[in-house]
Amino acid sequence: MSSRAAGLRRVHRSVATGLPLALAAVLVAAGTATAAPSGDARVIRTAALGEIPLGAFSNALLPGSVADDHGIELGGIGSDIYPAGRKGEYWTVTDRGPNGQIKVDGKKRRTFPVPGFDPAIVKIRVSGGTIKVIDAVPLTTSSGKAVTGLPNQKSRDEAPYTYDAQTPLSYDPNGLDTEGIVRAGDGGFWLTDEYGPSLVHVSARGKVLARYVPKGLGLTGADYPVVEALPSILLHRKVNRGFEGLAQLPGGDLVMALQSPLSLPDADAGDASRTTRLLRFSPRETAVTAEYAYRFDPVDVVDPSEDDTSELKISSVVAIGGDRLLVEERTDKAARLQLVSLGRTSDILGGPWDDDTTAPSLERLDDPAARGVPVPAKRLVVDLGKVAGVPGKIEGIARVDHDTLALVNDNDFGMTDGTDAFDAQGRLVDSGVKTTVTYVRLPKGR
Repeated sequence: MSSRAAGLRRVHRSVATGLPLALAAVLVAAGTATAAPSGDARVIRTAALGEIPLGAFSNALLPGSVADDHGIELGGIGSDIYPAGRKGEYWTVTDRGPNGQIKVDGKKRRTFPVPGFDPAIVKIRVSGGTIKVIDAVPLTTSSGKAVTGLPNQKSRDEAPYTYDAQTPLSYDPNGLDTEGIVRAGDGGFWLTDEYGPSLVHVSARGKVLARYVPKGLGLTGADYPVVEALPSILLHRKVNRGFEGLAQLPGGDLVMALQSPLSLPDADAGDASRTTRLLRFSPRETAVTAEYAYRFDPVDVVDPSEDDTSELKISSVVAIGGDRLLVEERTDKAARLQLVSLGRTSDILGGPWDDDTTAPSLERLDDPAARGVPVPAKRLVVDLGKVAGVPGKIEGIARVDHDTLALVNDNDFGMTDGTDAFDAQGRLVDSGVKTTVTYVRLPKGR
């Protein structure tokens, strides 16, 4: 056992195994997906992560990285989930760490109560009702320094503040808001990031090998290679809504999902739009090779309790064979899984919709297909919002076998927004929301 794994075992307080994995299983036969009645799917097991002090976890990986965790427990590992190849084991990834919002003089400030937190790849094992951390890989720069979760650029990202929103923190060009994860062919990992937005290639030990960002981003000062290889149109991503989902197709290509529509030509247009984008990336060519216009269902269809279109997000994409994906459309309270085929005729890369002077923009179109935009067809597989026992804010999905999915939620490290998030001593008032892995059984043959 490595000293790092041993350190994690010492600070971990829970135990855990899981359901069998079938990596080659096909969830839905080609051309047969239809809308699944909500009663056909059911939760068959839920497991929860125990209490692990965040400071102890982080310092076991990178000694001295966290001086004060403000009483926060490890959480936030539910940004994505990917099968690790052994029974009940998965790779997960944290996001940028504990963060919240507090209003000061009528304006919201983004708080980072643990600014030394280093995003990490976390390997878990699920057994019965418990989740056990069995290994963790810290993300590091070329020289071995921590990759923090702090914003990169003053001109582009939210300003970071201390836990009480009173003291500004420094920006960090190395910072990553990691979300999606898949295992790379070289034994390392591919991750998506919301800040750039960017695609990040890391080694098996977590060293950032390359960060692929939009052309024209102009990120300087990073202690790892930054490559401007993505379409410049992505510079218009909404704040905190960059790349979220990541899938690996059978041939090795990656598909990145932009969480929300671009702010084109402005933020109001992005908030009102139901059209976001998927991008296909070739690791061999280190280039984007295709782009797709993805159309959300109306927000009140995805979540009948919601009427704000800007709450629509893609959080997870899962490859299920060929060029087919499961795409999760969600709000914080509900989610639906769609079967989507990425045909060659749906590619819009390099066309007018990648030119930010095109008017109206893709995001402005009420009916893109009627204007000649090829929109990939989709069919509903399951409405998770109607399945009893599925928690809110599901951000990661993995296939267990051809009838079963493993879902992981983002518990935001137990944080809430506002001045009541911490007590008078600066200790977290925990939300009580746990990180969970929920197994959902789909109807056979679905």
